[in-house]
Amino acid sequence: MTEAESDAAIDDIIAKAWGDEAYRARLLADPAAALREEGVDLPVGALVRVLQDTATAQTLVLPMRPLDLVEDALEGTAGALSAVCYDSFMQWP
Repeated sequence: MTEAESDAAIDDIIAKAWGDEAYRARLLADPAAALREEGVDLPVGALVRVLQDTATAQTLVLPMRPLDLVEDALEGTAGALSAVCYDSFMQWP
């Protein structure tokens, strides 16, 4: 599965969880199994956590730093990423 296909699958999973209470409960209880059922490739032994945002709690995920990212690239990347994070939080209810 390509990264684009994985991203699309995650979008579909989120939409499914919004519309199906039983699926959302299963996704929260056993996220790795639910993701694999939807065709998402996970490394063996991967720990997956699913958190649900609410009207009073917002989750910020700090992604793992890419191994090939050099220090000079971090400065340029940080501005773009912080803009995306800021926009996401500004849309929070």
